[in-house]
Amino acid sequence: GDAVMPREHEWDSRWWSPIINAEHLAMRERAGIVDLSAFAIFDIVGPGAAEAVQKIVVAQAAVGEGRVIYTPVLDAKGGFRSDLTVMRLAHDRYRVVTGGAHGMADLKWFADHLEGNAQVVDQTSAFTTIGLWGPKARDILGRLTDDDISHTGFPFLSCRTVELGNVAVLASRISYVGELGWELYVPMEQGARVWDLLHEAGRPDGAVPVGIGVYGTTGRIEKGYHAYGFELDGERTIVEAGMQRPKVKAADFIGREAYVAQRDQAPQTVLCTMTVDDHTSAGGGKRYMLGGEPIRTRDGGALTDGHGHHPYVTTAGSAPSLGKHVLMPYLPPDQPAVSNQLAASYMAELYPVTAESTATTGPRRASGERFEEDVGMF
Repeated sequence: GDAVMPREHEWDSRWWSPIINAEHLAMRERAGIVDLSAFAIFDIVGPGAAEAVQKIVVAQAAVGEGRVIYTPVLDAKGGFRSDLTVMRLAHDRYRVVTGGAHGMADLKWFADHLEGNAQVVDQTSAFTTIGLWGPKARDILGRLTDDDISHTGFPFLSCRTVELGNVAVLASRISYVGELGWELYVPMEQGARVWDLLHEAGRPDGAVPVGIGVYGTTGRIEKGYHAYGFELDGERTIVEAGMQRPKVKAADFIGREAYVAQRDQAPQTVLCTMTVDDHTSAGGGKRYMLGGEPIRTRDGGALTDGHGHHPYVTTAGSAPSLGKHVLMPYLPPDQPAVSNQLAASYMAELYPVTAESTATTGPRRASGERFEEDVGMF
């Protein structure tokens, strides 16, 4: 029905399906199981692993074994090279998990910048990844393991090996979709078995398979998370993306000098989350932005940020739990106040949009929704 926010125009729906939004709502209400086999996985190993990882990532890598960090990776000029997850598995082993589309570039970046007694071991062909998220995720996982997976026994941003059935699985409690749950790193030959185990265990709660349209778009934009290649690139800074932490770690890392300088400067642009007020076109049909659209003033005037760029939509997609269509543009610093009214230019027409949040205020969420704890991005 209308809960899946149907799109009547063929162009708007060509690379979209109402099934995406139906899966999203099922995950928010019950649980979703996500095939993330495309993830790239590699280990940094050796006596110098800790120093090597610390030199490459922005976040503090000197964490205890079993801890998970979500971190940007910068170039020397302070632009994004990537953002990814790092798990400390032992004093001399870190595991990096990153998206399949950019995974080998990330592996090469680490390999090219390793210092000291450390090396990269590609584990991508050895493990598959399955995501389990939703308010019923703990109940489902609990049917398959005797390990303590309570909030206190398995806190957010931690990882450890658990037994699912008779399969040893590395579980990481982290979420890119804004729900309780885990990423499960499974030996490749056991992937289909664990997938089936999760589905069988999830049957009483109505768990469903959830596709990458939920993981990569609808789930993350409701949470306000960013994606490399969309909101994050070599021209945007951590400050402009709203991902800075209160302090910068004392240890040196690639891009640190540039990053410290960026923190002392006013941002030239600010990431913002906007929703579409009215989808009605001049012809009477409803249209839905797909990404890349210019953002203008309500009367069609041009906007320009401090970099000399005209704002455009980096990500567009449904937010079914909110019943809204969400856009994520970077705007000039004098523009992105909450409730600011602008327009999105789509197919030669202007559609009214309103700022719901900025990267500094965080996303607005519907009351009663369950969102996993904020990562603060890293």
